[in-house]
Amino acid sequence: MGKLSHIDQDNLPTMVDISHKDATDRQAHARTIVEFPAVVADRFADGDIRTAKGPVFVTAIVAGVMASKKTHELIPFCHPLGLDNCKITIKMDDMRRAVIDCHCKVHHKTGVEMEALTGATVAALTIYDMCKALSHDIVIGQTRLVSKTGGKEDFHLGDE
Repeated sequence: MGKLSHIDQDNLPTMVDISHKDATDRQAHARTIVEFPAVVADRFADGDIRTAKGPVFVTAIVAGVMASKKTHELIPFCHPLGLDNCKITIKMDDMRRAVIDCHCKVHHKTGVEMEALTGATVAALTIYDMCKALSHDIVIGQTRLVSKTGGKEDFHLGDE
């Protein structure tokens, strides 16, 4: 079993010291699934829907990118990163769920997994917020890391 990186030798929470690390290219891909009841999914049959707050998916993309850039303000001990890129896509799948993919890139001493996870999650929360007037039966489902590269080891969903 691995050691928790944010706990020091005295069992106190701490930020990881990355001063000795070399900056490398790092990427992460996270995905969140949003499940809709039929009354909401039907509204997305022809693509994005417009609400009084704006187009749902377009607004969620903007919110997700903004959140990715502010991850260090939301999650304790995350290092502030100047992201080189953050791209969010949202598509309806065959099960009429919104599939949110967030890809982040940086050249830094630490990874961007938390930024990708934050971006995908906040995009999902934005969809919920904008569609809750239609139904409160919307479910923000699985959020997970799909892949990461750079740093100590790479990870790709399905690796053991």
